[in-house]
Amino acid sequence: MDIWDELYYKARQVQAPRSISPFIDAGGVAAAILTDKGNIYVGVCIDTACSLGMCAERNAIANMITHGESRITKVVAVMSDGRVGSPCGACRELMMQLDKNSGDIEILLDINTKETVKLGELMPDWWGRDRM
Repeated sequence: MDIWDELYYKARQVQAPRSISPFIDAGGVAAAILTDKGNIYVGVCIDTACSLGMCAERNAIANMITHGESRITKVVAVMSDGRVGSPCGACRELMMQLDKNSGDIEILLDINTKETVKLGELMPDWWGRDRM
Protein backbone atom coordinates (compact mmCIF):
# COMPACT_ATOMS: atom_id res chain seq x y z
CA MET A 1 0.00 0.00 0.00
CA ASP A 2 1.49 3.38 -0.95
CA ILE A 3 1.14 6.48 1.22
CA TRP A 4 -1.81 7.85 -0.78
CA ASP A 5 -3.72 4.61 -0.30
CA GLU A 6 -2.89 4.67 3.41
CA LEU A 7 -4.11 8.26 3.78
CA TYR A 8 -7.25 7.47 1.82
CA TYR A 9 -7.90 4.38 3.98
CA LYS A 10 -7.37 6.33 7.23
CA ALA A 11 -9.82 9.02 6.08
CA ARG A 12 -12.41 6.42 5.08
CA GLN A 13 -12.06 4.76 8.50
CA VAL A 14 -13.41 7.87 10.25
CA GLN A 15 -15.91 8.84 7.57
CA ALA A 16 -19.28 7.90 8.96
CA PRO A 17 -22.04 10.34 8.00
CA ARG A 18 -24.22 10.96 11.02
CA SER A 19 -26.55 13.44 12.65
CA ILE A 20 -25.34 14.80 15.95
CA SER A 21 -28.46 16.88 16.61
CA PRO A 22 -31.23 18.52 14.57
CA PHE A 23 -28.67 21.25 13.83
CA ILE A 24 -25.42 19.36 13.25
CA ASP A 25 -24.35 16.67 10.79
CA ALA A 26 -20.86 15.22 10.69
CA GLY A 27 -18.72 12.82 8.72
CA GLY A 28 -19.92 13.42 5.18
CA VAL A 29 -16.38 14.36 4.18
CA ALA A 30 -13.23 12.98 5.80
CA ALA A 31 -9.61 14.03 5.46
CA ALA A 32 -6.18 12.70 6.31
CA ILE A 33 -2.97 14.70 6.41
CA LEU A 34 0.63 13.52 6.54
CA THR A 35 3.15 15.65 8.43
CA ASP A 36 6.84 16.13 7.82
CA LYS A 37 7.43 13.90 10.87
CA GLY A 38 5.53 11.06 9.19
CA ASN A 39 2.43 11.25 11.37
CA ILE A 40 -1.09 10.98 10.01
CA TYR A 41 -3.97 13.03 11.41
CA VAL A 42 -7.60 12.66 10.39
CA GLY A 43 -10.75 14.71 10.68
CA VAL A 44 -14.34 14.83 9.50
CA CYS A 45 -16.50 17.72 8.43
CA ILE A 46 -18.92 19.19 10.93
CA ASP A 47 -21.84 20.91 9.20
CA THR A 48 -24.00 23.19 11.33
CA ALA A 49 -27.24 25.07 10.76
CA CYS A 50 -25.57 28.35 11.73
CA SER A 51 -22.54 28.00 9.41
CA LEU A 52 -20.06 27.62 12.29
CA GLY A 53 -19.02 24.18 11.17
CA MET A 54 -15.61 22.94 10.16
CA CYS A 55 -14.26 21.21 7.07
CA ALA A 56 -12.64 17.81 7.43
CA GLU A 57 -9.25 19.20 6.41
CA ARG A 58 -9.36 21.94 9.05
CA ASN A 59 -10.47 19.39 11.61
CA ALA A 60 -7.45 17.21 10.75
CA ILE A 61 -5.20 20.29 10.91
CA ALA A 62 -6.59 21.15 14.35
CA ASN A 63 -5.83 17.59 15.43
CA MET A 64 -2.26 17.98 14.12
CA ILE A 65 -1.75 21.30 15.90
CA THR A 66 -3.18 19.85 19.10
CA HIS A 67 -0.43 17.22 18.90
CA GLY A 68 2.31 19.84 18.49
CA GLU A 69 2.92 19.70 14.74
CA SER A 70 2.43 22.29 12.02
CA ARG A 71 4.06 21.08 8.79
CA ILE A 72 1.93 19.16 6.30
CA THR A 73 3.37 17.27 3.34
CA LYS A 74 0.28 15.53 1.91
CA VAL A 75 -3.50 15.96 2.06
CA VAL A 76 -6.38 13.69 1.07
CA ALA A 77 -10.02 14.77 1.27
CA VAL A 78 -12.64 12.08 0.65
CA MET A 79 -16.14 13.07 -0.41
CA SER A 80 -19.25 11.21 0.70
CA ASP A 81 -19.30 9.13 -2.50
CA GLY A 82 -15.71 7.95 -1.99
CA ARG A 83 -14.17 10.24 -4.59
CA VAL A 84 -11.23 12.43 -3.66
CA GLY A 85 -11.71 16.20 -3.79
CA SER A 86 -9.67 19.35 -3.56
CA PRO A 87 -9.80 21.41 -0.34
CA CYS A 88 -12.02 24.50 -0.27
CA GLY A 89 -10.64 28.02 -0.20
CA ALA A 90 -10.75 28.33 3.60
CA CYS A 91 -8.77 25.12 3.99
CA ARG A 92 -6.25 26.19 1.36
CA GLU A 93 -5.80 29.51 3.13
CA LEU A 94 -5.23 27.90 6.53
CA MET A 95 -2.66 25.51 5.06
CA MET A 96 -0.81 28.36 3.36
CA GLN A 97 -0.56 30.23 6.65
CA LEU A 98 0.99 27.28 8.52
CA ASP A 99 4.51 27.36 7.10
CA LYS A 100 6.69 29.14 4.53
CA ASN A 101 6.92 25.87 2.57
CA SER A 102 3.19 25.15 2.54
CA GLY A 103 3.06 25.77 -1.21
CA ASP A 104 4.81 22.39 -1.55
CA ILE A 105 1.97 20.46 0.14
CA GLU A 106 0.74 17.75 -2.22
CA ILE A 107 -3.02 17.33 -2.60
CA LEU A 108 -4.43 14.12 -4.03
CA LEU A 109 -6.88 14.72 -6.87
CA ASP A 110 -7.57 11.14 -7.97
CA ILE A 111 -7.11 7.98 -5.91
CA ASN A 112 -6.92 5.72 -8.97
CA THR A 113 -4.37 7.63 -11.03
CA LYS A 114 -2.63 9.21 -7.99
CA GLU A 115 -2.80 12.60 -9.73
CA THR A 116 -1.73 15.39 -7.38
CA VAL A 117 -1.40 19.14 -7.34
CA LYS A 118 0.73 21.32 -5.10
CA LEU A 119 -1.04 23.82 -2.90
CA GLY A 120 1.07 26.62 -4.36
CA GLU A 121 -0.36 25.86 -7.81
CA LEU A 122 -3.85 26.40 -6.39
CA MET A 123 -2.74 29.62 -4.65
CA PRO A 124 -0.34 31.20 -7.16
CA ASP A 125 -0.74 34.79 -5.99
CA TRP A 126 -1.16 34.14 -2.29
CA TRP A 127 -1.35 37.43 -0.41
CA GLY A 128 0.88 36.40 2.52
CA ARG A 129 3.95 35.16 0.67
CA ASP A 130 6.03 38.27 1.42
CA ARG A 131 5.26 38.07 5.15
CA MET A 132 6.61 34.53 5.42
